Amino acid sequence: MNIKLVLKLVGRILLLEAAAMVIPMAVALLYRESPLPFLYAILIMAACGFGLSALPAKQQFFTREGFAAVGLIWIFTGLAGALPFIFCGWFATPMDAIFESCSGFTTTGSTILTEIESLPKGILFWRAFTHWMGGMGVLVLATAIVPKLGIRSHYLTQAETPGPVFSKLVPKQSQTSKILYQMYFALTALEVVCLKLAGMPLYDSLIHAFSTAGTGGFSNRNASVGAYDSVPIDIIITVFMLLFSINFAIYFLLLTKKWREALQSDELRFFLGVVFGAIAIITLANLEVYRSIWQSLRYAAFQVAAIVSTTGFGTADFVLWPQFSQLIIVLLMFCGASAGSTGGGMKCSRVLLLLRSIRREIHRVTHPRSVEVVKLDGKLVSESTLHSLLVFLGAYVTTIFAAALIISLDGFSFSVSFSAALTCVSNVGPGLEMIGPSGNFAAFSGLSKAVMSLCMIIGRLEILPILVLFCPSTWRRT
Repeated sequence: MNIKLVLKLVGRILLLEAAAMVIPMAVALLYRESPLPFLYAILIMAACGFGLSALPAKQQFFTREGFAAVGLIWIFTGLAGALPFIFCGWFATPMDAIFESCSGFTTTGSTILTEIESLPKGILFWRAFTHWMGGMGVLVLATAIVPKLGIRSHYLTQAETPGPVFSKLVPKQSQTSKILYQMYFALTALEVVCLKLAGMPLYDSLIHAFSTAGTGGFSNRNASVGAYDSVPIDIIITVFMLLFSINFAIYFLLLTKKWREALQSDELRFFLGVVFGAIAIITLANLEVYRSIWQSLRYAAFQVAAIVSTTGFGTADFVLWPQFSQLIIVLLMFCGASAGSTGGGMKCSRVLLLLRSIRREIHRVTHPRSVEVVKLDGKLVSESTLHSLLVFLGAYVTTIFAAALIISLDGFSFSVSFSAALTCVSNVGPGLEMIGPSGNFAAFSGLSKAVMSLCMIIGRLEILPILVLFCPSTWRRT
């Protein structure tokens, strides 16, 4: 393990994060608020970043270093991002600030805040901006801005990019990162314009666009998007939550005029089928709650988009919906968005491959001599990929139940403990009962908040980069 080079990379990312904090500090100055929380944080991060970046290290960098570096970078990013929250004085404990920061960068959107609108605008801006930075990935951002890191950057992005199969849009990883961020920025800017035209103030439009783009869910309003009670705003955010839930490779295919290849994506069709199917079922199931089918459709569409994209915004409290509708919401938390998007969850491609693998095994039982393969987008899926899928599923479920077991020590109900673990690992945001769209995570103990913060990072990195850190063989010299 080339530990010095790994720490050197951590230092460079801390410098990038310190530079990013200049933006919310400028927002604080614009609204005549104290810039000191950001200034103190920038000075600390710059000192640590320059110190680590100056370490002499050999340019020996392979998969092991890549996964370890990604795990450490995301942990330190979450810790460093909490510094403005700690210095601003609005968070009761450092653990609360770390929870909020990890929730931001991992685009989970869970919060410990009971009162949001009273916070300084600079702090709220940073809170939402962490969603935007973490949505596409801090390392993707780093390779887009600083292409020559002196290492094989595809090892980093491979460990950070969600999905069962890693692929680049173009041969060079730095160019791929630039293309991704160009599309990401363009969609974000388009949403800001649409929300402004719909009557939302510019500051609010930026906050909600950052949160939508990262599929995070932090709002500057206590009642989230429901505070605006606007049908046009609901529709705009619903559409963009779904747009950011689609694999960005699909957009690249559309931009390069490969229309047929884009529209024939198995994952895209499966994702859209899940979304529209869930909307239709919940709309009908909720007719006893709402006065008309159109009102039921409005809230069902928004909440399905919010949950399946793992954004977590709220216009309705689904905890008050029928149990059948709530169960569908939980299933959507498991499923999540598409691979290669900014969304969380297991990813639709994995769910689709799992269903096709089950179908193959059933066919093998009924037709022992037949040979059947699993395909995705018309291409053969290797047995090693299917094996990795099963390993991921096992680790995913194990992580959720292990976290739920620790969280249950706080004495809350099974629904609360389990949904807290599920929503953190899946990076969704809200859970059930007291942690629903109208609730928060303030009542949990420091231990539970620490576990949930780690679960957010585990879920965002899809488990392996964090597990690698706890493997003794990772740190042995070779």
